[in-house]
Amino acid sequence: MIGDVVNESGVTIRQAGDRALLIEPTDRAGVAGFIDQLRDNPVAGVSDVLPAARTVLLTLYPGVDVSVVTRRLRAAFDAISERAAQELKDIAAVEIPVRYDGVDLAETAALLGISERELISRHTRAVWRCAFIGFAPGFGYLEAPDAELTVPRREQSRTAVPAGAVALAAGYSAVYPRSSPGGWRIIGSTSATLWDLDRSEPALLRPGTRVRFTVQEASA
Repeated sequence: MIGDVVNESGVTIRQAGDRALLIEPTDRAGVAGFIDQLRDNPVAGVSDVLPAARTVLLTLYPGVDVSVVTRRLRAAFDAISERAAQELKDIAAVEIPVRYDGVDLAETAALLGISERELISRHTRAVWRCAFIGFAPGFGYLEAPDAELTVPRREQSRTAVPAGAVALAAGYSAVYPRSSPGGWRIIGSTSATLWDLDRSEPALLRPGTRVRFTVQEASA
């Protein structure tokens, strides 16, 4: 067993029951780097990794020594460096073609104080990273702080947002994998399938996946 809270190198590790640990880096960048580190170099004793916006919940295999796993996790966190983060940016990204025809495009650009053209440029220029999955199967919360596209959610949610809607809200971008209620600002649409049970891996995106949006011209 470990103590209730352990602070090391910008990360807090809390025990969550007998077989889980809650990892709390001091910032969102730390969460991103830690997930990438675990993906590329799995830690022995960890059976499942569940990222959230600012935390990572790790489920452990039965019978493992929690204190040993904790030491391994601290070492994994210490291995994160600016150089490693830069190298991770070069990982091949999933490309998602977008028709920038969203009903909220003009209003969103106005909220940001930029033109629609500039909004599209920032959205397509950025390399987005899937921070975590939530809300619905295949719904990836994509972050790219350098894109400077942070806008609030709509004051009133829509009762139905179509599948393939590309949207922005609260510093994230996302693609709706299926029709559902939603309060994000819709800036475009895509024909890409985000969730397909017939694929060996149903979700197109998973935590750590890099995404690039590209402009898809409207059909004649």
